[in-house]
Amino acid sequence: MMRPALHRAVAQAAAACALLLPLAGQAALFSDDEARRAILELRQRVDAQRTQADRQAEEARRAAEENAQLRRSLLDLQNQIEALKAELARLRGTDETLARDVAELQRRQKDVAQGIDERLRKFEPVKVTVDGREITADPAEQRDFEAALAIFRKGDFAAALPAFGEFLRRWPASGYKPSALFWQGNAQYATRDYRGALATFRALLQQAPDHARAPESVLSIANCQLELKDTAGARKTLDELVKAYPQSEAAAAARERLARLR
Repeated sequence: MMRPALHRAVAQAAAACALLLPLAGQAALFSDDEARRAILELRQRVDAQRTQADRQAEEARRAAEENAQLRRSLLDLQNQIEALKAELARLRGTDETLARDVAELQRRQKDVAQGIDERLRKFEPVKVTVDGREITADPAEQRDFEAALAIFRKGDFAAALPAFGEFLRRWPASGYKPSALFWQGNAQYATRDYRGALATFRALLQQAPDHARAPESVLSIANCQLELKDTAGARKTLDELVKAYPQSEAAAAARERLARLR
């Protein structure tokens, strides 16, 4: 952009010089004052044209510098845009990774929570039905009772005795207690510990006279008395059974025995 302006300025200066040559030859035709004025005017025009040319050249130089600066700015801006694009892509990738990590953590948290719930359920009281009654029992309490009862049902009465004894010692306020006393008394009867069985059945009746096993316990007391040769005591016990639990199966059995005893 600077070269055309310079060419114009040189051309104008050359034209001005060309004008001076004929004027120099004609200077004699004019007075000295007129010649000087003409020369001064011509110089002024040349100086003005030169100044204009210099100004245009300076403007062209500045414009070129501004264009160069603008190109550099555009290049910097493009580099920044590319850098931002790369950073955005990286952040998106990071976001996806974080999203996967969060999902995995949530899954693990859910698994841990489920595991904790399952473990807690092993210790939370549960509702169970035993001998027609619904009770609330600790899971360990339930396991201990069922383990002792399983020993009894296998016919190992000697081993069932300490199992029920340990259960009653460990769970003295258990809802299973009347049932545990009933089966402990039966284990004692089976091992011919009649006096021990008497005490156990009486303890059951004292603690739970309305228990489903109460009529059978009274009948078992009479059986123990008979084994101990206490016929009078057995007869009295059977009479009490018929009066206290007249509709029970144990009462029907008591009536038959009373008929034989009389």
